[in-house]
Amino acid sequence: MSRLPYLTIALMLLTTASLGATPLVGPVVVELFTSEGCSSCPPADALLSKLQQSGTVEGAEVLILGEHVDYWNHLGWADRFSSAGFSRRQGEYAHRFKLDSGYTPQMVIDGHAEMVGNDENGVRRQLALAAHASKPARVQLAWNSDSELHVEVDGASEGDGQVLLAITEDGLSTEVRNGENGGRTLRHSGVVRELREIGSLRQGQFSATVKAVHHPDWKSENLRAVVFVQKPGHGDITGAASVAYRR
Repeated sequence: MSRLPYLTIALMLLTTASLGATPLVGPVVVELFTSEGCSSCPPADALLSKLQQSGTVEGAEVLILGEHVDYWNHLGWADRFSSAGFSRRQGEYAHRFKLDSGYTPQMVIDGHAEMVGNDENGVRRQLALAAHASKPARVQLAWNSDSELHVEVDGASEGDGQVLLAITEDGLSTEVRNGENGGRTLRHSGVVRELREIGSLRQGQFSATVKAVHHPDWKSENLRAVVFVQKPGHGDITGAASVAYRR
């Protein structure tokens, strides 16, 4: 009997196994809800910076978003990076995860799992899981000019999705004078300066050129644009990418 059929079948099995063993994975998005007025937050901020410095978790790029909430501002120190919008976003996550309320520090990984942000072991366990999760949305970014960013999304064939743009800044620090962290100098990475929805998927695709201007007080050499696709209702993040600002 000819060996050719057996070789053909073997090659087919190997190909199928190979395809099954390599799901489409992408960057992991880590959101930290934090506040300079919360004494439990500095370790979480430090962990966020550590994750950024490591760059990857089990081969997946880590994209960090530091979202400073405003509900601590009346307790002795007003966080200059805080926004009511971030508090509302956290509140939506609390509803999704069936929590009584948001809290600080809270991390949300890929919109899929939440945990205490200073629990490094728990965070890393969830990151390892997220690193191997399939993310069907392929996001590509390219600068058309210093302030115009072209965004392309494809491959997200299942269901709807919102496309969001975050502008983040690294290398920030604050000398806190009052409140629970009074007398401390706090350092931050990936501080979200702006977060907005730029569109929605249509038949799994999105294409647009958007304005990504920055405030004169922001240092362009420390800025990144992070674009991610999220299912409605603050659901799972199904794809993401980031790019540094032009210098």
